[in-house]
Amino acid sequence: MELEQIERRTGLSPEEFQATYLKEKRPVIFTDLAKDWPATKKWTFDWLKKNHGELIVPLIGPDYHLPGKGYMSPKMKIPFGEYLDMIQRGPTELRLFLWNIFKAAPTLVDDVKIPKIMKGFVKEYPFMFFGGQGAVTNLHYDIDCSNVFITHFVTTKRIVLFAPDQAPYLYSHPFTVQAEVNVDHPDYKKFPAFKYAKGFETELKHGETLYIPSLYWHYIYYTEGGYSISLRAMDGIGSKLHGLMNLARHFVIDKGLNKVMGATWKRWKEKKSQEN
Repeated sequence: MELEQIERRTGLSPEEFQATYLKEKRPVIFTDLAKDWPATKKWTFDWLKKNHGELIVPLIGPDYHLPGKGYMSPKMKIPFGEYLDMIQRGPTELRLFLWNIFKAAPTLVDDVKIPKIMKGFVKEYPFMFFGGQGAVTNLHYDIDCSNVFITHFVTTKRIVLFAPDQAPYLYSHPFTVQAEVNVDHPDYKKFPAFKYAKGFETELKHGETLYIPSLYWHYIYYTEGGYSISLRAMDGIGSKLHGLMNLARHFVIDKGLNKVMGATWKRWKEKKSQEN
C-alpha cells in the first residue's frame, strides 16, 4: 500500500477549487473554510455538555456490521453528556455516527455556515461523528455518492482515502459500500491485492475541512477522542442516481438477505469480495 499526504490549502477560491480538485476528483484540506464559523470557537466538550448534554444519542460499536438482528443498528442509547465524558476519559470503541445535530438541537443551525466553494450543498443533512481514542470507521464510501466536506473539532483524527479506481484492490463487499480490509493492520496473506493500493492520508486538525470527492473510499481512526461535522454536496444527476441505486441495494438486497440468511450471507459477501 502506498499513501500520499493530502495537500493543505489556504485562501482557495471557488474557481481554483472547482478546476483543480472538484473536476479532477482530488482531495484537499482547507485550513480556513470554517474560520468564520461560530462552531469552531464554541463547540468544546464543556460547552456541548453544558448546553446539550441532556440529549439522548444512539451509539454503535465494533459489531455494527456483524450479521443478525443488530446488523447496522445502534448498540445503546445514552445521554449525550455522558457519552462526551466517556470519550474524554480515554479509549472506547463506541461511536456516535451519522447524527443530525441540527434536528436534535435546532438552535445550533447558525453556528455552521454553508460554504460557497461550490453549489449543490444539501442543507437538510449535516451529520456529526464522534469517537473515542482508538475508535475506527471501517473502509467504505458514502452511500449517497455525495461530495463530503468534513470539519474537525478540538482534537485530531487520521483519515485514509482511496479513489474509486482503487476499488479492485480493496475487497469490497457486493451489494454494500463496505470493504473488509483493515487499513492500519492489513493482512496481506488474506488480502494480497491490497499491497498494490494507492491512496491518500492525513491527520485532520481542529478547524480544518477535508474535501472527500464523490465515491472515494475512506477509513477513519480516532487518534484522540473527538468529533467532526460533515456537509454534503451533489455535483450532478449521475451521482444522485448512483446514490439511489446504492440505497436500494442496501435496504432491499443487503439488509433483506441479512435478515433471512444472517451469517451465511456475510460469508458469501466475503467469499465474493476475495474472488473479485
